[in-house]
Formats: sequence, structure tokens, C-alpha cells
Amino acid sequence: MSVLSLAELSKKMAKLDLTMMATRSSNGTMTARPMSNNGDVEYQGDSYFFAYNNSRKIADLRADPHVTLSYTGAVGMLGGPPLFVAVEGAAAIIEDKAAFADHWTKDLDRYFPQGIDTPGVVMIHVDAKAIRYWDGSDEGEIAI
Repeated sequence: MSVLSLAELSKKMAKLDLTMMATRSSNGTMTARPMSNNGDVEYQGDSYFFAYNNSRKIADLRADPHVTLSYTGAVGMLGGPPLFVAVEGAAAIIEDKAAFADHWTKDLDRYFPQGIDTPGVVMIHVDAKAIRYWDGSDEGEIAI
């Protein structure tokens, strides 16, 4: 078993677009929903997502910023096991449109038709605190 560096893990995560973002709901239960990182994958421990300010996930994050992001890759080369990554972190809600531009991609216009000027759009910034990964017989944890 080898321990990957954050840079090595980032390379493996480059094609992982979708994650399940788990938050604690107002009734105390855990809930998760799919989120896309929109190809913003030069991973340094920060993840960025966009949502509407009036959504349940934003209410959950304002009440409790702790999140878990779960990524699963496709089956590896020659039928090897997929990459699994779990990121524990703290979320911040960003409402600054200038900050949006650094992480906006044209694909987001599908969900936010007026781009960064779409009324009610916010950016979720998840700051990783710990990352666990599994890739066949290779597994480890990276503290950020």
C-alpha cells in the first residue's frame, strides 16, 4: 500500500465530475444530492459548486457547514477497481459574482440561464479537512 500525495490524488480525480454532497438537514438526518464540479478539478483541497440560494442544500449548509463529498470513478484500466474518494470539509456560501467567474463554465448556463447574473445563484466553496481514498489495494488518508 502506498500513500498518495494530494497532487497524485488530484491527477486521479481529474475525470471525476459528479459527487454526492452530504449535509445535515434541519431535522438532524443526513441527506445527499448529486453535484457537479463542472470540470473544475485541479484539486488542491477546494471544491466549488453552484446552487440557488433558496434551495434546501443552502439552508442545510447555513445551519451546519460540515459536508462530505463522495466521488466514485469508472472501472480502472484492464477492469481494475474504480477510485473512491471521500472528502470531509467545511462549506462557505459565496455571493460575490466576481468570485463566480473564476469557477464558472459555459455548461452551467443550462441550470443558470443568465450566467453569473442569474438571480439567486450562489457558489458553494468546500474547504477539505480530510480526504480518504480507495483504489483497489491502494488506500489512504490525506489531512489538509
